[in-house]
Amino acid sequence: MKNWTLFLAAAYWLSACTSPGPAKDHGDSTTMRQRTGPSPVLDGKTAISHMQIEKGLEVQLVASEPLITTPVAMTFDDKGRMWVVEMTGYMPDTLGTGEDTPNGKVVILTDTNHDGVADSRKVVLDSLILPRAICLVPGGFLLAEPPKLWFVPVKDDVAGKRELIDDKYTEGGNVEHQPNGLLRAMDNWIYNAKSDKRYRQINGKWVKQDTHFRGQWGISQDNFGRLFTNNNSENLLGDYFPPGLGARNPNQKTIAGYDEKIVPDNRVYPIHPTPGVNRGYMKGVLDDSLRLVEMTAACSPLIYRGSLLGKEYDNNAFVAEPAGNLVKRNILQDSGYIVKGRQAYQKKEFLASDDERFRPVSLYDAPDGALYVVDMYRGIIQHKTYLTPYLKDEIRSRELTNPLNCGRIYRIVPTGARIRPMALDNNPDKLFALLENPNGWIRDKAQQMIIDHRYTQLIPHLKERLHQEGNTYGIIHALWTLEGLGALQYPELDFLLHQKNPYLQAAAIAALPSVKTTTATATLTALSDNVFLAPYIALVLPYLPNPAALQTKLMTRYANDRYVGDAIINNNSGKESQLLDQLIKINGDTTLSMRRHLDAIIKDIENHRKAKMTDALVKQYPKGAKLFANVCQTCHGKDGDGIKSLAPPLNQSQLVTGDKKRLISIVLYGLTGPIDVNGKHYKAPEISADMPGIGSNDEYNDQDIAEVLSFIRNCWSNQAPKVTEKDIQEVRMKYKGRQKPFTIEELN
Repeated sequence: MKNWTLFLAAAYWLSACTSPGPAKDHGDSTTMRQRTGPSPVLDGKTAISHMQIEKGLEVQLVASEPLITTPVAMTFDDKGRMWVVEMTGYMPDTLGTGEDTPNGKVVILTDTNHDGVADSRKVVLDSLILPRAICLVPGGFLLAEPPKLWFVPVKDDVAGKRELIDDKYTEGGNVEHQPNGLLRAMDNWIYNAKSDKRYRQINGKWVKQDTHFRGQWGISQDNFGRLFTNNNSENLLGDYFPPGLGARNPNQKTIAGYDEKIVPDNRVYPIHPTPGVNRGYMKGVLDDSLRLVEMTAACSPLIYRGSLLGKEYDNNAFVAEPAGNLVKRNILQDSGYIVKGRQAYQKKEFLASDDERFRPVSLYDAPDGALYVVDMYRGIIQHKTYLTPYLKDEIRSRELTNPLNCGRIYRIVPTGARIRPMALDNNPDKLFALLENPNGWIRDKAQQMIIDHRYTQLIPHLKERLHQEGNTYGIIHALWTLEGLGALQYPELDFLLHQKNPYLQAAAIAALPSVKTTTATATLTALSDNVFLAPYIALVLPYLPNPAALQTKLMTRYANDRYVGDAIINNNSGKESQLLDQLIKINGDTTLSMRRHLDAIIKDIENHRKAKMTDALVKQYPKGAKLFANVCQTCHGKDGDGIKSLAPPLNQSQLVTGDKKRLISIVLYGLTGPIDVNGKHYKAPEISADMPGIGSNDEYNDQDIAEVLSFIRNCWSNQAPKVTEKDIQEVRMKYKGRQKPFTIEELN
């Protein structure tokens, strides 16, 4: 990890890393420019010649400017057309001039002559401010335009009046730190990255529910419906268990089995010098050839399910890295319910370009089975909030600001493949057959179309499919299609629970919250001795009739299993003390995993009970509260308790409540870990290795910075003297000319 504020491309892309510092190890920026020079603008086809791709595959151009500009997200419809989100207003220059101009669009790209290249553009919706995600739903599409989530009705490709679904789709955060994704997942809910909310239309009304906080930019699912994300400096994160479970206890900050590190190796291998990264001046960020060493802009993980590239690529995780101008490939493997992965290559990448303007920001499966790459194609991808003087100089001297009207969509296919648009026939019987298709995108779309068109005549066939052997994926899709039609009943799940296939058993357990049952508890009690199924069973306890005895059995056998223990804790929000008493009666060992987690949560609850209300602070420090929401809480959390894989807590941190000049120094110039907070040692990869400074950001003056520091020094359980504008000025004077971040040793 490189920072606590996340460095990611285009709405998240490349969130800043640290404040600027001298380039002692790699020479100053002038030397770098002499070795790298300007970055010329290449047309789409020429840009392909600058790419290196895995042997046996090739890159094909699907769309480019002027047909498309500044694309950041897309989706396919059942006709094989691309619905693309254009974020036209993102960073017109290093000052972000005119960023709030309503010039974003949603467009449909069509290949009308079926030659494999888009040739028609239709604007469906315009006058948008920094739109970032789209999801096709019955009657139209959902559109993320922070801070709002809209439903846009569409008839004959003409948009109607927008309907506001959620006016708090984003709360706080800047353009790099706001929810995105809108993945319509296998369980029929719509999930997001950089968010703890999910959405679904039920009986004609849109419903919003809490879920796990996941990722930063981009979200994907595998063939079992498990979700995968990442952040700017981590290759791949993901869930071991179904996405709809395990988010019931707000007192439990993390739960084992969710947001786990899937691929811990974050090294990258660009094929050309990449000094134009926000903190390229820092030791270890670039190697001796000025190439990025580790991920600093990782985004849009994709679990490839398209089947076209070959079996060796199926279920691989591909990750975009726009700062390194590359796309990485990872190989995943299940070990029980645990998912682990490794990089597919050493010292090379799946796809890499020596064109610095190649900015892959989103990856997608497709109806034709290819792997699609959305390339924003531009020089500036770092947002102004965190843009360092070093990178500003790189952008200016190497003429990276313009042009702003480029953008490409590529697809990766077997060498020589001739791809044509693929449409799905809206025929119930044909859609039912497509639930068995080897292409995961087609299976997903067939499921969605059956549900959206209410093809209830397929219900008997779907139930029959659950009782047939064969394709496991087809059975799982049949199950969730029944769930989406409101026709899933417990007998179907009970049948699957008694199969020997653990993935079918797990899918049946995951679907239990959708059915009414009086007999599931006995069945699951009999299955609870199965170590593979135990965490799943623990996660669904609240949805079972009379689960007390089963909970006791699980606690007795699995109290030292972090997955089962955390699942049980998750089910007992507000009853943690009673649960601890029960655990002590069963087993008084204080070293048990479940015991240690319960003790920590109960202590945290007590600390929050003592915390002061912040309403008065918001009134006292309005600019500080706003700055906190836009910059700080995205990594440190709204409650100041930190966020897993990003940043340590601000609440009750001695770095916050202690010497205010030390805190000012950190905020102005940044901090390089590891550090100790509240008696705990934090270091990468548990948190990002570096926190960016905002002292060089012209958007915030010294009074603003004083206010935000005063705010956090007296928020939650904190209590410390306020910070003044004069304090800020004194620290600036003391460290005049400093650019590099501090270490904790320096500050102490």
